[in-house]
Amino acid sequence: MQTESEQRTHDIIDPARARALQATLGLEMTADVGTPLPPFFHHIYFWAPQPPQNLGRDGHPAVGGFMPDMGLPRRMWASGRLVFHAPMLAGVKAERVSMIEGVTRKDGRSGPLAFVRIRHDIRQRSAVVLSEWQDVVYRQDGGEVPERPMAPQGATHEEAVAFESTTLFRYSALTFNGHRIHYDETYAKEVEGYDGLVVHGPLLAQHLMLMGARMLGRPLREVNYRATAPLSAPETATLCWAEGQAWVRGPQGEQCMIAQMR
Repeated sequence: MQTESEQRTHDIIDPARARALQATLGLEMTADVGTPLPPFFHHIYFWAPQPPQNLGRDGHPAVGGFMPDMGLPRRMWASGRLVFHAPMLAGVKAERVSMIEGVTRKDGRSGPLAFVRIRHDIRQRSAVVLSEWQDVVYRQDGGEVPERPMAPQGATHEEAVAFESTTLFRYSALTFNGHRIHYDETYAKEVEGYDGLVVHGPLLAQHLMLMGARMLGRPLREVNYRATAPLSAPETATLCWAEGQAWVRGPQGEQCMIAQMR
């Protein structure tokens, strides 16, 4: 298993890209030079584009460089944690320093699994404004489909949000995410076994964080979230909130993602 120990990426945090995401999410386009970005908007920056010959079968950059090769063909974002130290500003140069913090293996109901934890620290004007941890899971093809948990009851606030193929396409473009499960329905169904096009986990997390900031009435300080079941498009999901906990309820009552915020 060979990996790079550290990866540094720079970006100018273009306000136009932030406004494009605001439009995609149905928000007022307010981003301008020097304005604080909404939470989680950093995911449309720090691209690491690769030519076609460096991509895997799923459209993602092939493993074996910064992302380790775990010998398993499927990988997806499983969970994450964010600590917001200061507002991230549009139009201000930023540096992201990424490192692999841990690699673990275990056996699940669907077969062997591998987990890779990545830490990112984003700096602007020489200060860390955001620390993020991402957990990526690797799986084999086929295997038993995990049971989908049911969403909790007791939400004190709910919001419906629709996901269509155009939204998925625009979010893939803004995040430079080439994973085929988000735009190639045949691949998603026949190769990876999903019901249809898969809504990005980070897109679900984005909606939960925007709702959480509204419900708390202030900027977020810390978020922990975990994906628990896939959501297909075109489907309408429900964003739920109760006392610092947020979750995505799918159309059959399943829990697709859960998060704690403060």
